[in-house]
Amino acid sequence: MSQTPPSALEDEELQKQLETLLFITDHPLPLEEIRKLTGRKNIERLSGLLENIRKDLEQRRSALQLMEVAGGFQLATRPAYGPLVRKLFADKMVMRLSTAAHETLAIIAYKQPLTRAEIEEIRGVEVIAALETLLEKRLIKVVGRKESVGRPLLYGTTEDFMRHFGLKSLEDLPPIEDFRAPEPSPSDAPVAETSPEVPVPAAVSEAPVEEKPASAIWPVEEEPPQDSSPSQ
Repeated sequence: MSQTPPSALEDEELQKQLETLLFITDHPLPLEEIRKLTGRKNIERLSGLLENIRKDLEQRRSALQLMEVAGGFQLATRPAYGPLVRKLFADKMVMRLSTAAHETLAIIAYKQPLTRAEIEEIRGVEVIAALETLLEKRLIKVVGRKESVGRPLLYGTTEDFMRHFGLKSLEDLPPIEDFRAPEPSPSDAPVAETSPEVPVPAAVSEAPVEEKPASAIWPVEEEPPQDSSPSQ
């Protein structure tokens, strides 16, 4: 009667340890953190066992999946079962952002790190309230100070931001060029009223090309507009 090789038994036990950690963690676990928790030095071995877990879940058509997100690994439910999870955590699942917070977050995501003044220069309005909201929801954080007069705070996105949008790293952000509105066709151009006495300048028939608002890229529910004035 053949016996299972010791190395196979060790891998089986180690894979169970990985499954335990991935199931219980409330944040993505980087490989380095997994290595320290399991006491293993071989990163390639850990990577191979994580891949085994991923394949096993796929083959069993499990409702769970192993995701690599925000620089680490974590078990998650598949999108098809999202509505069921939202019912269970109805009060916790929806993150509402105002249009101002939406646009501010998009600017920070693509231009980070940058200061409040730099964000306001891009948006054209003050962003104090929007920054407070994003900090409270842990979508952004202070990442340092700019070496300039007054040493203003620099803002950047967080791991929670990457988890929320399912990004492995910031390199996975869609190219910003993808969010430019298409060129208008001649049939969509505005038609000016004319009279025989007044010729219409050629420029009148040219429709301007407008950029799609930054908020269009983020699938986050917007809050209704508030009547109160922004924080000073």
